Amino acid sequence: SSYFSVNVSILIVAVIIFLLVIHHNFLSLSDFLRRELSDPSPLGLQPIDFIPAAPQRLTDERNDKEISVVIAASDERLGGAIAAMNSIYQHTRSNVVFHVVTLNDTVDHLRMWLRSPPLKNMRYRILDFDPRVLEGKVQVDPQKADTFKPLTFARFYLPNLVPHAEKVIYVDDDVIVQDDIVELYNTPLKPGHAAAFSDDCDSTSSKVAVRGAGNQYNYIGFLDYKKETIRKLAMKANTCSFNPGVFVANLTEWKLQNITKQLEKWMALNVVEELYSKTLAGSITTPPLLIVFYKQHSSIDPMWNVRHLGSSAGKRYSPQFVKAAKLLHWNGHFKPWGRTASYAEVWEKWYVPDPAGKFNLIRRHSEAYEAK
Repeated sequence: SSYFSVNVSILIVAVIIFLLVIHHNFLSLSDFLRRELSDPSPLGLQPIDFIPAAPQRLTDERNDKEISVVIAASDERLGGAIAAMNSIYQHTRSNVVFHVVTLNDTVDHLRMWLRSPPLKNMRYRILDFDPRVLEGKVQVDPQKADTFKPLTFARFYLPNLVPHAEKVIYVDDDVIVQDDIVELYNTPLKPGHAAAFSDDCDSTSSKVAVRGAGNQYNYIGFLDYKKETIRKLAMKANTCSFNPGVFVANLTEWKLQNITKQLEKWMALNVVEELYSKTLAGSITTPPLLIVFYKQHSSIDPMWNVRHLGSSAGKRYSPQFVKAAKLLHWNGHFKPWGRTASYAEVWEKWYVPDPAGKFNLIRRHSEAYEAK
């Protein structure tokens, strides 16, 4: 009889374990469905898909706290976004979730690429950005309509993109991360500040002399001080600008101050009054941010945005400095996927080949062009 009671006990324990497993799986599923079915944001930034739970092996190794990283992925630069995400994912033990903002016609290509073996355990949401939200806020020159990049404005709409997060990191697609992104995420923001940027007068960027009397580093380089609307703001023209390609945002504060509406106001005003400086080619996303965050932002560690790697084909920094950088940023004309940029081989380490073969052709084409 003791043998029988032991067997019964074992059976009862097995049943309890089985029920617990079923219960746990049911909770995970309901949590996943709740996320999937959460209301679409007012922008029509509908989440298209989400990879819910990392495999058990990874959840044991990675910390539970969810870190939201927003990145825009345009079709012609998709390889950049993929390399940036891969570099972030491979350097962290934290539970990073990527919110990848793209246009409708890029979704299938992006989803296919994200299924590549090196990326298969990465957690992400794909968000479809509706360019109609920018109507009346951006002056599109009919002659240059193809140069208009709606996704560069995705960063203005962070609370719509990641409605449930309190804090997010935004990164451009031309970056490579070489350290744990949790350190950037933990950047302290001062009370009342909705974002932290890297100032253009910080030690790493001021090493780089840019032609044009350093205009790139202050407000007069981005805003037209001849316009009364700008003068009325009483913002000093020589105030140090900041780089909006990498920043940390406190979304609670962002919503409280209605930052998105403020940015839209300055975009719409610019369409009527042309408030942005003509000296800097193509930077139409920076001016509204400079106005809204004037003397109202915190700073990130300059090593978390070592930039200007794309400003020329020459090497600006020593190999030792590049190795020590926590985040490398190829802002400027020369992108690492074009093979003309300095330290392209660092970028190459994190690039995952395009299963559709499209992006590789662009790169081969640029190499053939250089050979001429």
